[in-house]
Amino acid sequence: MTYTVGSYLGERLAQIGLKHHFAVAGDYNLVLLDQLLTVKGTEQVYCCNELNCGFSAEGYARANGASAAVVTFSVGAISAFNAVGSAYAENLPLILISGAPNSNDHGSGHVLHHTIGTTDYTYQLELAKKITCAAVSIISPDHAPTLIDHAIRTALREKKPAYIEIACNVSGLPCAAPGPVSALLPTTPSDSATVNAAVEAAVEFLSKREKIVLLIGSKLRAAGAEAEAIKLADALECAVATMAAAKSFFPEDHPHYIGTYWGEVSSAGVKEIVDWADGILCLGPVFNDYSTVGWTAWPKGPNVLVADKDEITLTDHAFNGITLKEFLATLTERLKGVKKNATMVEFHRVVRPVAPTIAADPKAKLMRAEMARQIETVLTENTTLVVETGDSWFNAMRMKLPHGARVEFGMQWGHIGWSIPATFGYAVAEPDRRIVTMVGDGSFQLTAQEVAQMVRRNLPVIIFLINNHGYTIEVEIHDGPYNNIKNWDYAGIIEVFNADEGKGKGFRATNGGELADAIKAALANKAGPTLIECVIDRDDCTSELISWGRRVATANARPPAK
Repeated sequence: MTYTVGSYLGERLAQIGLKHHFAVAGDYNLVLLDQLLTVKGTEQVYCCNELNCGFSAEGYARANGASAAVVTFSVGAISAFNAVGSAYAENLPLILISGAPNSNDHGSGHVLHHTIGTTDYTYQLELAKKITCAAVSIISPDHAPTLIDHAIRTALREKKPAYIEIACNVSGLPCAAPGPVSALLPTTPSDSATVNAAVEAAVEFLSKREKIVLLIGSKLRAAGAEAEAIKLADALECAVATMAAAKSFFPEDHPHYIGTYWGEVSSAGVKEIVDWADGILCLGPVFNDYSTVGWTAWPKGPNVLVADKDEITLTDHAFNGITLKEFLATLTERLKGVKKNATMVEFHRVVRPVAPTIAADPKAKLMRAEMARQIETVLTENTTLVVETGDSWFNAMRMKLPHGARVEFGMQWGHIGWSIPATFGYAVAEPDRRIVTMVGDGSFQLTAQEVAQMVRRNLPVIIFLINNHGYTIEVEIHDGPYNNIKNWDYAGIIEVFNADEGKGKGFRATNGGELADAIKAALANKAGPTLIECVIDRDDCTSELISWGRRVATANARPPAK
């Protein structure tokens, strides 16, 4: 067949496993969208605005491994850049594709619509370079295959977003046919000598220590090393804790899993074990002010080995140019017969079994604890729980996950409102999984429109919307009148999105009985999303949020260094 620049791009997206791409139409990308529609095996999925389009693609990448979003120039792409920043922060290969002005307008002195009013149209490309691992501009069909392949290949290798800009008069022009997909896939192996040196240093590190803990970070997924981490834990038989944003990246039914390490807001007994350890192996960690509780829980020093996605660091050694996956596999093989189970023995000594939470009176006013208890009952081995920034983090941290369940956080970027479009994208990628979302009322108001797309595609997502009348996470960090929001009829808004043809359902729960009934109806609704508005008091939050908020506020308030 004869390929155009647009169909070449579409074929490459299909080759790397994208069955969908997300889009918002604009005059600079209309021909491109037409060309993408000609590619078999891919479907165009439409979003309400470009911010949501980007976050939908970000959610899709979490489920599918990569994603693409197509927007128009400037007014579209700059809005979507917010989500590209999230993909960069969260190590996700999201490919943002933007239509652009006619190639003849470059250097013409013309002032075009959808621009900032100057005659230089390179500003969008320059902005993209700051938040992607590769950014290219295509103004000729001859160079299109090379530039498209470079952007996609780099995104897949680096697990970071890439940017492709295509002039509107070039998208439909003929170009060369794409070659095998192998040209795009990462093939660079680790340097074997460096792997062996890093493993020997790790073996020496472990040989001098008995109280070992594995600390699992969120980059473990980007490194493709989740299975290797389990095998290392099996070999060492030591305690394994996850950082908050890595919840579910290590199975919680594993015999050596002890819970979440999050400084003073850790799961019961976990901080004590990590503090007691004389050797901490951090696998794919992200140490920021949130994950370290205002820098109060940052494992550092001679007893810490940090194994990042492509670098291994000890106090007196640094090895790069190797993959975490290969390092862990080689280390596990080298450690056969070596057991370091002292931390598990101590954990069982100091931690008492947690008593099951007792159901509240179904007629009593709904409280956060009862809400969380009932949400936990919805989680199955085939569930993904999408958790919005806020107290939902801490509610999710307390939940015990069945094997196979997943949790998705946006903790590094921390954009409130992320969860709704990310849920949409994730559900498009994984239609056979049960997708459950916990989102606060303030966060929901930023991106609520994308629930309409869930209705449009009949996605049976379950959304638990916590209506506590404001930005509770900000209240616990620093309160003020700016944390108050206008209340909505959240349950009622579903009928607006249904518009007499959709199958979405909305419920409002003010007590445990109403919540139980709403959950039963949600599980039965396979034809569209169900939103359950959970009404609780403004100050009804976890104790962890209160402690964490105090620490983060203290870190934010540090005076300037003299």
